[in-house]
Amino acid sequence: MNVVSVSRRTDIPALYWPWFRGRLEAGYCHVVNPFNARQVYRVSLLPQDVIAFVFWTRFAGSLVHDAAVLAQRGYSFVVLHTLTGYPPLLEPNAPRFETAVRTLVELSAATSPERVVWRYDPIILSTLTPAAYHVERFAEIAGRLAGAVRRVIISFYDTYEDSQRRLARLTRATDVSFAPGTLAQRASLARQLAQIASAHGMSLATCAEPQLAQAGLEPGRCVDPVLLQSVRPDLELHLRRAPTRAGCGCAESVDIGAYDTCTFACAYCYAVRSAPRATLHHREHDPHDSLLWRPPDLRGVDLDDPSVCRVPRAARATAAQ
Repeated sequence: MNVVSVSRRTDIPALYWPWFRGRLEAGYCHVVNPFNARQVYRVSLLPQDVIAFVFWTRFAGSLVHDAAVLAQRGYSFVVLHTLTGYPPLLEPNAPRFETAVRTLVELSAATSPERVVWRYDPIILSTLTPAAYHVERFAEIAGRLAGAVRRVIISFYDTYEDSQRRLARLTRATDVSFAPGTLAQRASLARQLAQIASAHGMSLATCAEPQLAQAGLEPGRCVDPVLLQSVRPDLELHLRRAPTRAGCGCAESVDIGAYDTCTFACAYCYAVRSAPRATLHHREHDPHDSLLWRPPDLRGVDLDDPSVCRVPRAARATAAQ
């Protein structure tokens, strides 16, 4: 059995839901190793092989519509919903803020506040979005989500080569400047956000921010074994820690997404090298393929040939006695 991540690499609920529903019908999908396009894995999506889905999204409309269907078919899941409400300069194609808020609240009502985690992530410090901006924006969103979520995860922007180039272009075009802030500034802001979250009935944790943990802020885990155990009380889970970067505390999961396929074009995104590339891959997407997006090297290759694909190592999960 595996925890299946849907997906850190792209927004499947918002952009590729018909493909995902089709793969549930088929009972499996294929996923390409992002570091080796000739290495392909077959991932079972049968209910008996899935511990839980961890959905990552900015727009939960499809999940609201199909939450009951997933439950009826025997799937458990949690949802990590990013909601920042940044200006269009930073999130040019993001779902409309009001729509995203409404659907997140609807998703909580359709599932439960414990299964939906709000991500205010990443925190971008800039002349357009200084610390005071984040305090005000976070408070506004927390007020709108009070009662709908119990947990919020924050992290600060991490430097990636492609996103750094995009931010540099924005600076040249608009004179908006970006700075990471000192550890003391980050810790001070995070503590303010934690106080706001607490006032609205939410606990706040950090994502891959070990220095903030040392400053007294709770380290979080996006693929959280405690949360997963709560949605799978019928299993005794023994999930090993499988960090994706320094400071990450996530448990192991199998991601079925593909990089360079999200069309939201967020300036800070680590999963897209260029917006035109992602748009091209989105156009090339075949909702009937077993792969979310098929690299040129794999076009014409029969992925159902057992000699082509591997099976990811299964997590250990046994039925509770």
